[in-house]
Amino acid sequence: MFNLLSALRKQRLWDFPGGIHPPEMKSQSSHVPLRSVPLPDKLIIPLKQHLGPEGELRVASGDKVLRGQPLTAGSGRTLPVHAPTSGTIAAITLHRTAHPSGLAELCVILLPDGKDQWVALKPLADFQHYSSAQLLSHIHESGIAGLGGAGFPTAAKLGSSEHGVEMLIINGAECEPYITADDRLMREHAHDIVTGMEILHHILRPRRLLLGIEDNKPAAIASLKDALCERPTGELCVIPTKYPSGSAKQLTKILTGKEVPMGQHSAAIGVVMLNVGTVYAIKRAVVDGEALTERVVTLTGEVLARPGNVWARLGTPVSHLLAHAGFVPAAEPTVIMGGPLMGFMLPALDVPVIKISNCLLAPSVQELAPAEPEQSCIRCSRCADACPASLLPQQLYWFCCGQEHDKARQHHLFDCIECGTCAYVCPSNIPLVHYYRQQKAEIRALDDDARRAAMAKARYEAKLARREREKRQRLARHQQAAVKLDNAAIARVKARRQAAQEAAVHPSQETLAPNSGGVQEISDNVMKPAARPTAPDGPLTPAPDKLSVEASGTLSPIASGNRDVNDIDPRKAAVAAAIARVKTRRQAAQESTVLSDRVDAAPDCNENTAVSDNVTTSVTAKPRPAGNAAGTMSPPPQGASTEITTRQKAEKSLSAVTKISSEED
Repeated sequence: MFNLLSALRKQRLWDFPGGIHPPEMKSQSSHVPLRSVPLPDKLIIPLKQHLGPEGELRVASGDKVLRGQPLTAGSGRTLPVHAPTSGTIAAITLHRTAHPSGLAELCVILLPDGKDQWVALKPLADFQHYSSAQLLSHIHESGIAGLGGAGFPTAAKLGSSEHGVEMLIINGAECEPYITADDRLMREHAHDIVTGMEILHHILRPRRLLLGIEDNKPAAIASLKDALCERPTGELCVIPTKYPSGSAKQLTKILTGKEVPMGQHSAAIGVVMLNVGTVYAIKRAVVDGEALTERVVTLTGEVLARPGNVWARLGTPVSHLLAHAGFVPAAEPTVIMGGPLMGFMLPALDVPVIKISNCLLAPSVQELAPAEPEQSCIRCSRCADACPASLLPQQLYWFCCGQEHDKARQHHLFDCIECGTCAYVCPSNIPLVHYYRQQKAEIRALDDDARRAAMAKARYEAKLARREREKRQRLARHQQAAVKLDNAAIARVKARRQAAQEAAVHPSQETLAPNSGGVQEISDNVMKPAARPTAPDGPLTPAPDKLSVEASGTLSPIASGNRDVNDIDPRKAAVAAAIARVKTRRQAAQESTVLSDRVDAAPDCNENTAVSDNVTTSVTAKPRPAGNAAGTMSPPPQGASTEITTRQKAEKSLSAVTKISSEED
């Protein structure tokens, strides 16, 4: 029964297609314990040491900094970079960095002061009492990125996988030849790695926690077994030695039997993977409060007199590390950053060590011979048999040579892990990985151009839409304003027409009397039109008193006799009064004309009769002289001249009042 349970508990392993077994060449550096390297004269600290954009600078030239002090700030995939030691910022300038292209990037030049003084540390030793969000924020502020791969920000990876994690895998395979940095770290700091695993287990709460390691590291396996026996945090899984078993997708297939879908990562199937160096850095950040300022770097190769693994401060020039290992540069030194299969040759030795630098290889000519001339592909299919990603390397090679970007993408070019197995087995000495990297860079550049063009098009279309919308809004505002003006004009016309209709229906004539406020009001007494005099049968009688047109207190009839007096506009009332006075004067002039005609027609005995002197407009009838013998007419009487003058004055007054009334309207 016990044997059956033991068999069930035994970890089952799977295999991945392809793979190779190159010479390991690890014994040159694996037997030497970890050691520290003295500080260089200056540190070159690139602002971008991870997969993502660079952070925002927080220091300037001449500033004094302490070890662990943030030099940049950022959030998300933008990690901060910290000072590797205490000193003075000498400059912030462009400098060549560790990249195959040899391009210059923005770097901080730090001059150490030799004190190596830490900034105030903020450890979270009792991490069990902190939430996952607090621990992730602390890990991010410590600047921790993946130390075994492309340098993906660790906090962002853990945050995106905080829920639904089936399995957490700690990668200790370290399958590439020559590299022994993780091997020495697991040997000497196994307990710290287990503590880091406990922190990750507290953050993610995975169902299973596995630590995968190749069987060619017996000393590291023994150290981890002892640490896990004391604190059984996870399971130790020893896997067969095969390259590239340390790749994320291949190790996931070995330990779980699941294949990661093309174009996706391990998180798509509920698996999170971290390197042992990253786990150790998490322990130092959380428990000790130390930011990521150094890492283990393997110095190896037959040219070096003292190979081994060293603690190198980030930003240390490669030349300083090689000099510490006894490197004697030749006329054209060959130094590879990384392993012989996945690494790249450095364009110069003044480039700095960054977070993802795990090895410096300085081989001799016999150890690593120069590449032979490239020949034509013979379609042998060895590359396809060795590819661990089940791709068609020879077909991708033809697509890359023909610049057929779409076909290369359709044949899953971006699923290539650039492990170098295809180039290692190629009998034609074709650097296939070089072609794949170049093709990927070109496709990314085209995608960036297309994305920028799409963004520019979207901005232009949004601009046109905004202009059209503003144009419609202006037109609508103008139309609304015109409608308001038209409505106001129509309302005024209707008001005048209604007032005229009311005046025609209800004619009246009222007297204006000043009220208490000094404004004239219309009296209730309506002026009656004067009675036209009739010709008497007998002698001519005097005219009635006050026949004048300036009779006090009288106005012409006004409209709206039934309306309230207070509702009438004083100005319009004054105009109506003036019109009434003019009409009264005209009527008086007409009556005086009639009276004069009657006086002229009276007998001679009445020629001394005259109109009373009290009348304002005097109409005097004098006796008409007799005609002469020749029958000539006598000159016009004086009353006729007065009649003409009065009529002209009345007409002028009426025209003036009519003009004033039209202006008021």
